[in-house]
Amino acid sequence: MLEIKNLKKSYGKFTAVDDLTLEIPEKEILGFVGPNGAGKTTTMKIVSGLLSATSGEVRIDGIDVFKDSRKAKELIGYMPDFFGVYDDLKVSEYLDFYASIYDIYGEDRKKVCSDLLELVNLSDKRDAYVDGLSRGMKQRLCLARSLVHNPRFLILDEPASGMDPRARYEMKEILKTLKDMGKTVLISSHILSELSEICTSIAILDRGRKVISGTVDEVMDRIYKNKTLRIKVKDRVEKTITILEESPNIGTINKNENTLEVAFEGNEEEMSKVLITLVKNEIPVITYSQIDGNLEDIFMKVTNKGEEV
Repeated sequence: MLEIKNLKKSYGKFTAVDDLTLEIPEKEILGFVGPNGAGKTTTMKIVSGLLSATSGEVRIDGIDVFKDSRKAKELIGYMPDFFGVYDDLKVSEYLDFYASIYDIYGEDRKKVCSDLLELVNLSDKRDAYVDGLSRGMKQRLCLARSLVHNPRFLILDEPASGMDPRARYEMKEILKTLKDMGKTVLISSHILSELSEICTSIAILDRGRKVISGTVDEVMDRIYKNKTLRIKVKDRVEKTITILEESPNIGTINKNENTLEVAFEGNEEEMSKVLITLVKNEIPVITYSQIDGNLEDIFMKVTNKGEEV
């Protein structure tokens, strides 16, 4: 759906985006992650046709964004990080205005506006003035605005920025619905734990360069080459340690009372064999699990390195 090749954007001697290559297949959601100034918003503006590039290529569904921007924009719904709304309009009037821009009229316009308000949970606010909406409601209204022309590709720049926990939860549920609708989405956010829940893949930028990308599981595997097992036993802790030390693929063992954290280098089948060995030796295992890494840890690891992983 989206193909970015060797994208570069420079402002004099400063390079905001540096040789970025990235792909998002159709119906996928890619989480765009990076510290402030990493080049995320610049990239999104270039993809949406709002900013020119110094060099490189961007294609959406095979359409060259630079050579045929009008046709490409028909496929794009863009929600910027700073949204603009008309405070003296009612919610229904606001959406009605944007529908008219896309030449949607009559009953079709009424249906589109009604469906979108339902999608973003603002049906009960259709006669409220935009000025009276909370920040979260305004952001959901702006998301509805970006969907007026039923785009196949969405660019969402910090859609949950500044929201309280409840508003973030509501936005997350809407994004899951868009995923179920088959939309292809490029989304940036600083709320990394929520990105990992809704995204099929992630790309991390640092100082304008991509440092890692792939599905969440692929990125986890590349960063956490050595897994960590957490094993809790009822008793016989020392015997458990002895058995583990004699097992293959076992590294450092840390003990905290009757809970062990064990460095492990094998695959899932070998991991199961360790548990089988413990059970055969009548070790009273209470819990046996792998400690998962998280997106926050990955972000800190790869941005500290400053080079592609």
